[in-house]
This record gives sequence, C-alpha cells and structure tokens, in this order.
Amino acid sequence: MANTTSAKKATRKIARRTDVNKARRSRVRTFVRKVEEALASGDAAKAKEAFLAAQPELARAASKGVLHSNTASRKVSRLAARVKALSVSVTA
Repeated sequence: MANTTSAKKATRKIARRTDVNKARRSRVRTFVRKVEEALASGDAAKAKEAFLAAQPELARAASKGVLHSNTASRKVSRLAARVKALSVSVTA
C-alpha cells in the first residue's frame, strides 16, 4: 500500500492509464478480429475494407505505446499478405 502522497497519486495515475490502455488494446483486437472473420468467410472486398480500417488502429496503438511498433508492423504485414492472397485467389 502506498504511504506517501506522491505514491498515492502515482497509483491513481497508473489505474487511469491502465483503463485507457485496456480500451485501446480491446479496440485493436476488435478491428483485427473483423479482418480475421472477413478472411475466414472468403469475402475479399470485405476483408480489404476491414484491413484498411484496422491498419491505422494498429499504428495508433503502437504510437501510444500499447503495442510495440514492431508488433504492430508484423501484424499489419501478415494481415496484408493474407488479404492479398485471398484477393488473388478470388480473381484467379
């Protein structure tokens, strides 16, 4: 338990920041899940649309420190490859 005034304030700040970060992480997961679901359904147009919405969310999470920048880049890269593979297989 925090004893000093500054330590008590720090715990309040940490609690607020944790709530904000949880919301951001949840939002990112939702956007990524929408892309995954569109890929699973085989709908290339819907997958591309969902991917274009998820990309800035991942970048925003990385810039805010919720995700590591390399993690966000890796997720974007892998999703882009899967969306591209789906669109190529649908048109071919």
